[in-house]
Amino acid sequence: MTAPVDRADADQAWVAGRITAQRWSDGAVEPVTRAFPEEVPVAVVVNDENYAVMLASPADTEDFAYGFLRSEGVIRHPDEVDSVIRHLRPEGHVVEVRLVGEMPASARRERRLAGVSSCGLCGVESLRDAIKPLGRVPDGPAFDGNAVLRAMAGLRDHQPFNAVAGAMHVAAFAGPDGILQTAREDVGRHNALDKLIGALLRERVDPASGFVVMSSRCSYELVQKASAFGLRLLCTASAPTALAVRLAREANITLACLVRDGGFLLMTGAERMQMREVIANG
Repeated sequence: MTAPVDRADADQAWVAGRITAQRWSDGAVEPVTRAFPEEVPVAVVVNDENYAVMLASPADTEDFAYGFLRSEGVIRHPDEVDSVIRHLRPEGHVVEVRLVGEMPASARRERRLAGVSSCGLCGVESLRDAIKPLGRVPDGPAFDGNAVLRAMAGLRDHQPFNAVAGAMHVAAFAGPDGILQTAREDVGRHNALDKLIGALLRERVDPASGFVVMSSRCSYELVQKASAFGLRLLCTASAPTALAVRLAREANITLACLVRDGGFLLMTGAERMQMREVIANG
């Protein structure tokens, strides 16, 4: 039997970042510092060609490359890989895979990214393209913390598909009072948010007139979508990634996470949140 792997290695600092937030509960504010998972661009380079860039937890990236290429049909057996070299870069990770032979034509048609980096290491330019700078959303009136809890508490009533089949995320738009106005479900959290934004566009709803609550964790793509639409407040039931927090700060988005049990962690944009005594059921 293989011995357990000791994870306390050089990857540790990449996998989790410590962030200070404000814990809001029952009208009281308490600063807290805790670890949040990292997600970074991982560029997979095959035979000196940029193949794909994925956002992933930055540990075990060699295993990720093997598994990803097997799933994509690039390899079927580990003996088809001649070498794997991992480069740690400020932009993320580059995993260079050298195959024993050529890449299968079917895999090349399916996925390969055109072009080879001109900066001396394949994959670096594609890493830089993976996370583009976000536009800053405008300032505006403060939100009420009670409204955040009221909106999250109302999500269950707006999940008819989840009630029948389960495994569905929901994204919902609430007015300043926390009353939910529009909601959309999907098995993918980012798809649910896209559907909600599409519905709001079709209904010509001003994103500054309310905020979004979601049943999921908060990863980078949710912040990107919120920024593109002009949302000032994004609230999620579970934790954010460290990258999501950094992007929310960059985009001037107030990010409230772990919204539950009469409180939440305010990760960014504290100046936008008014807190009276927090009442979970509003």
